[in-house]
Amino acid sequence: MSDKIKQIITASIETKQALLKDEAIQQTVSNVIDVIVTAFNNGNKVLFCGNGGSAADAQHLAAEFSGRFYKDRKALPAEALHCNTSYMTAVANDYSYDVIYSRLVDGIGVKGDVLIGLSTSGNSINILKAFEVAKGKGIATVAFTGVSGGKMKDVSDYLINVPSTDTPRIQESHIMLGHIICELVEAKLF
Repeated sequence: MSDKIKQIITASIETKQALLKDEAIQQTVSNVIDVIVTAFNNGNKVLFCGNGGSAADAQHLAAEFSGRFYKDRKALPAEALHCNTSYMTAVANDYSYDVIYSRLVDGIGVKGDVLIGLSTSGNSINILKAFEVAKGKGIATVAFTGVSGGKMKDVSDYLINVPSTDTPRIQESHIMLGHIICELVEAKLF
């Protein structure tokens, strides 16, 4: 059992070491920080979406902005789009699960906002549809994916594709990179 635990920890560290060596991803993260700072400075908001564990990560990161990260500061306008279960179940039932995010982006998203989608495969149809709507509204799109980027690589303004195909290792890196973004956005604003 101990060897298996060490093997999993090692795999997580190796994924993060690959990120540490990937200057392109680091530059993308830096660019995303600037885009989010600009959005907040202009009175815009950051919207998050994901499915399953990625939805939990989306909600976690939205809370870091709307609550606090390190500093006791004003709330920043950030929201995870799946948190209204009445909306989600109504739209999934009346239309399709595929449009749960795109309808909400169309309804509350405005030019200058930022939409962050988390999908380890990069192929989540509901996030892809949300990105399409966002593009049409002048909303910047940020994709957090695994190594291939999936279909999201072609529809995102910023691709943060963790160099792994292992879902848990990708999600661990998503939350780490999300925390980096939250910390540095907060530092720049406050």
